Amino acid sequence: MVIVFALLGVALIVAVVISLFVRRHGESDQPQAGWTPTDELFKDPGTDRMMRVWMDRAGERHYVPEQQG
Repeated sequence: MVIVFALLGVALIVAVVISLFVRRHGESDQPQAGWTPTDELFKDPGTDRMMRVWMDRAGERHYVPEQQG
């Protein structure tokens, strides 16, 4: 029984560490050619970064960190 809990604990820790390095759905480092910025700007509660919503030609939303400067 202890081994099961230990394995579950290790799996949980691995999942948390992986989630820190994997991008969320639709998130990009920078906008791609053909994307249009929207007026939508929000603070990502998970990272505390300001994110801008960009739309591509197909109408898909992409989230790009707002440039500070």
